[in-house]
Parts: sequence; structure tokens; C-alpha cells
Amino acid sequence: MSDILIVDDERDIRELISDILQDEGFATRLASNSDETMAEINTEAPALIILDIWLKDSRMDGIDILKTVKRDNPDVPVVIISGHGNIEIAVAAIKQGAYDFIEKPFNIDQLLVVIRRAMETSRLRRENQNLKRRDVATSEMIGTSAPYRALLSQLDKVTKSNGRVMLTGPAGSGKEVAARYIHAHSARASAPFITVNCAGVAPDRMEEVLFGRETPDRGIEPGLLEQAHGGVIYFDEVADMPLGTQSKILRVLVDQQFTRVGGTDKVRVDLRVISSTNRDLDQAIKADTFRQELYHRLNVVPIAVPSLEERREDIPLLAEHFIAEFKASQGLPERALTDDAVALMQTMVWPGNVRQLKNLVERVLILGDGTGPIEARELPGEEEAGGDDGRVVLSGALATLPLREAREAFEREYLLTQINRFGGNISRTANFVGMERSALHRKLKSLGVVTSAKAGVRIAHVDEEVEATG
Repeated sequence: MSDILIVDDERDIRELISDILQDEGFATRLASNSDETMAEINTEAPALIILDIWLKDSRMDGIDILKTVKRDNPDVPVVIISGHGNIEIAVAAIKQGAYDFIEKPFNIDQLLVVIRRAMETSRLRRENQNLKRRDVATSEMIGTSAPYRALLSQLDKVTKSNGRVMLTGPAGSGKEVAARYIHAHSARASAPFITVNCAGVAPDRMEEVLFGRETPDRGIEPGLLEQAHGGVIYFDEVADMPLGTQSKILRVLVDQQFTRVGGTDKVRVDLRVISSTNRDLDQAIKADTFRQELYHRLNVVPIAVPSLEERREDIPLLAEHFIAEFKASQGLPERALTDDAVALMQTMVWPGNVRQLKNLVERVLILGDGTGPIEARELPGEEEAGGDDGRVVLSGALATLPLREAREAFEREYLLTQINRFGGNISRTANFVGMERSALHRKLKSLGVVTSAKAGVRIAHVDEEVEATG
């Protein structure tokens, strides 16, 4: 939508208006009849249409074209021109949605003023609609850990292109935040970001939701693909998309056009596609629940989003960010975190990843007492792990072991947790646990604990030979 379409059956008029507009810096296209006009509009909607109301040798007159344009492309302003102007025609044109009516022979300055006003009005209306339908979810990335920095580096690279991106990672790890980051830092940042919740739409409604529909009673109801025109369409959990819809989406990716449910006209769209999944799509392809051709179309640039377990160093920063966010959005108290609370959060199990951490922070802020620092005792599991008298409650498995084996099992699990908490940094781990670095290395060797690189960070784990003989 960057040029002006000039429709007039008189060649001299078309070319005169075009030359004037080009001198003013506008790009133009020309059409002499209704068929040429509709072909140009269906190829790509213009920013504005200058439309003669009387068209010789044409199956549609200007009013018919105006009605069609306002039905299919309501955001495109139409300026009507006519050499047979009268009040009745002008009123009819305005009622059908024309921005203005200008009688031939027209004043060039008057035409330019009307065009600029119409285009500015249309731009403001589109911006307002985009703001209304674009939800306010954050695109801010938080962290300093090595896996986070590796992820951010990959995201920054793809913002500079229109390549399709496939984000993989466990549920709650922040795949949508990553998708929004790509959008917010790309050339399409001012255009819509539309999310398709593939798991949340009933299979029998998916096509109407995506492609929209046309009915005699309600006219045109644009779908999410149409709403995302010019911007980004984000397929959240794309593995849950119905097979029948997958084949149609594949055609959209190839042709950049589709037909609404119940309609016949082709709708052209300019989209960047980002998708995400927490499932193994190779397995889904083998099980015939996901189309291999679609996978290859979507998986142009694969990016893995790390779990919270892989970036435990970022937990304090993320928690502080959520505390500030809840203060701004809900008026909850802005509380600091004690060292004990941070240590416990970094050693907890997070199956729900960043989403679970955010929910935990909200829960503590809502149920907590006062505005003082958040202490470890306020976090779930702390009361169960230790009573008021300082006693540690053993797990059933640990309590059944002899002392020597129980001590080794505890030391192994404790040191695994601490090393991963500090991102594989042995020096920081040794300082926290109160051991010399060389002594810690000897202890780890005796316990069969080793570290290896994963997602740009060193992760501690039990040596496979020790596990096999344990």
C-alpha cells in the first residue's frame, strides 16, 4: 500500500494526473476500466484510488467499483472524479464510502490537498486499528547467562531478514517473547503481530479463524492471516494445527494468497511467518500428524529457546523484572529478594520454566506480608524441606540408604545443583560451598560428577559409567 491507482477511461486524463502526482513524489498505477482496476487491486491494494465515476466500455461503473473496494479493502480511501458532477452523484458516492468528490475540470492544488488529507486519514486509521488488535505482551528479553546471550545473538541475526523462523523449546520457556523480539526489532515493527493459538482453536473452526469468511448476511469477516497483512503471523504450538489446515497453509506460504471460507476472490497477503513448538516434529511427521513439506517451509531458521534449568543464572534478574512488572501492572509491592530466597529459587525444579517463575513471583507478592524483602520461607517447598527447629526432612529413598551411600547421594545431588546454579563455573561454586577449588575437583571426581558444554554453557551431570555401575 504505497502507490496511487488512477482509474479513468480517458487516457489523457489518466496520464496527466499521473505525471502531476509523480512530480510530487507519489508512485502511480493506471487503469482504464473495471477489469483492469480490480486486477490491480487484487495484485496489491494501493494506498489510494482516484476513480472516475463514468467508465466507457466497462462492466462496472465507478459506484460499483467503490462498493467493491469498500467491502474488500475498507482502509483504502477513494477520491471520486467526474465530468458530469451534480449533488445527487456526490451524495451517493460519499454514502458508499468515498473520501471526497471532485468535479472535472479540477484544480490541481485542490486535488493534491484532498489526496494528502485522505492518505493521512487512512494512515491514522490503520495505526489505530493495529494498536487495538495488537496485544500488549512484552518483547523484552531478560538475562546475562551464556545460553541467553547465545539465543539473543541468533534472534538479532534473524531480525534483519524475512526468513521463516521455527522456535523450539519446552513449554513456558519464552518462545512467544522471542518471536515478539524478532518482530519488534525488524522492519515490520510498526505492522501487526498476530498470534494463532493452534492448540486453542477447535479443528472445525481453524480455517475460518485463519482465512476469514464471506456470507450474504454478514459480508466479509477477515481472518487472522488478513489481519496480519504486512506484519508477522505467529503460529504458537504449530504441531497442534489440523492436518487439513496444514495443506492450505502450505499453499499460502507458496502463493502468498488464499480464498476466504465461502468466498471466491483471491486475497493477497504479505506475511512473515514465525512458528513454535515444544514437541518433536520429526516424530510427528513419522506419525503422520504433521506434513513434512510444511515443516521444511517453516523450519528455514531453527532456533532453540533454552529451558530455565539451562539458564539458572538468570533467575534473579527474571524475578526482579517480574516484581517490577507486577508493581506497574497490578500495584503489587516492589519487594527485594534475600540471598537465601535467590539461592533457593536457583536450586528449585522448574518444569514450567519462565512462566512458572513468573506465576510464583505473582503468588508471593499477593500472599506475602508487608513490603520487606522476600525470604526463602515464603517460597513453596521451604517449609516442607525444613521445620522451625532447623531439621532437614529426608526423602524416602535417601532415608533407606546406609550412612555412607546416603552421604554420597546427598553430596552428589547438592554439588550438581550448585554447579548448574552457577552456570558450570567451578570457582564460584567452590566459593559458595566453602571449599578450595582443587578440593572441589577431587570431590567431584570421587562422586563421578563431570561437566560438558550444552547450549553455550557448561552443565554438570553424573558420568554415564558411574550411573551404569551405581
